[in-house]
Amino acid sequence: MQGSLIHGASSVLGSTRTDNSFVVLPKQKPRVQGISPRSHGGPGQPDAGHPGKAMEESFVVVYKSDSASDGGGTQLPLSEGGSNSVLQPNNSGFHSLITVLKCAFEIATTQTQVEQPLCLECMRLLFDKLDKEVEDVTRDIEAYEACLQRLEGKPRDVLSEANFRKEKLKIEEEERKLEAAIKEIGKQNAEVNAELKELEQKSNPFKELEERYWQEFNNFQFQLIAHQEERDAILAKTEVSQAHLELLKQTTVLNDAFPIWHDGEFGTINNFRLGQLPKIPVEWDEINAAWGQACLLLHTMCQYFRPKFHYRIKIIPMGSYPRIMDNNNNTYDLFGPVNLFWSTRYDKAMTLFLTCLKDFAEFAHSKDQENNIPPEKRFNLPFKIENDKVGNYSITQSFNKQENWTKALKYTLINLKWALYWFIGNSNFRPLSAMVSSSTEVPAVGSLYAKRAPDPKFAARKPSNS
Repeated sequence: MQGSLIHGASSVLGSTRTDNSFVVLPKQKPRVQGISPRSHGGPGQPDAGHPGKAMEESFVVVYKSDSASDGGGTQLPLSEGGSNSVLQPNNSGFHSLITVLKCAFEIATTQTQVEQPLCLECMRLLFDKLDKEVEDVTRDIEAYEACLQRLEGKPRDVLSEANFRKEKLKIEEEERKLEAAIKEIGKQNAEVNAELKELEQKSNPFKELEERYWQEFNNFQFQLIAHQEERDAILAKTEVSQAHLELLKQTTVLNDAFPIWHDGEFGTINNFRLGQLPKIPVEWDEINAAWGQACLLLHTMCQYFRPKFHYRIKIIPMGSYPRIMDNNNNTYDLFGPVNLFWSTRYDKAMTLFLTCLKDFAEFAHSKDQENNIPPEKRFNLPFKIENDKVGNYSITQSFNKQENWTKALKYTLINLKWALYWFIGNSNFRPLSAMVSSSTEVPAVGSLYAKRAPDPKFAARKPSNS
């Protein structure tokens, strides 16, 4: 540590190439006993170019030894008791030197607020900064002196005693007027304050009314928003219901419940095939289900028009096991399996179904005639029914080819579909968009059947009698 301090001191104190190096400290009361301020003139004296900046300074002079290379000691004169003491070259001398330098640096650090010792570069920067501050202060002093000289050079207008009294009286009169004006303004201010308090008292009920108004307004606004949200929700539900209603208006219940179509040579109802072919055997469960659907559809249409429609032959729909009852209350099963060569009761049931369908077609024709429908637009079956034949094909199974039986069943389903179209146009089962509310529009309803032909893929041509 001592070597580093000595090296730092030598770098600062020994770089000036003079025999004597010193550190100048501002004047202060001595804080370390044995070191006192001293005024002197020499290399450490302030710059003479700055007038009025003379000050007393304290310093410590370190004499550089001429025989440093020979191990000679360093002499440090201390201003203690007016005499100097010389440190001999030994360990206590180095320690004393370091102690003195340390005290000097501490004093310098306290006075300058800058950590000491400073390097040469920092010292130059600090010196330049102080020079700039001195220049700024010098310019201010010169400006103040110039202003003072300019003011001293102006002529002074001194009033006489009489004029002074006149000015004094005039100012006093203005003062009295101002005081009177102040008193008047004070009275007006008091009156205004009293009136303001009175208006504030009168405005209290209006404030209460305003507060009540805004409360009611906020409540109304809240209710309005709630009603608007409820209205929007109802409108949205109404739109959905309207769209659903439009869809339902185009929907026919019976047509959707009993879709009649075809699958090659087979007529189908609800995708159940009716009939059999040698190369395409159809299970009896599927045939029974198809007959059950057809019986349920025809029974529904006949029941709707009772008692106007004379329901002579009664159909008993029982799922896949339907039965037919004739005029004598004899019941015949319309389900299989049955003997392909001898099935008179099954054939009788199918013949009775055709008879019931023919009775319904005749009833529909008479209804159109009552409604004054033109003859060419009155209801007629596309395939004529005579006894057990439909379109010249027998519906009986005994001693009949499967191809002919299947075709007769297909024509039967076609007739049933045409009857369904007429039923939709003349009952409440039709779409709502096609309904009429007055009797004058009945002919248009009757003409609905004429306009709705069977599907082109399903419709079959009437067989020729040849």
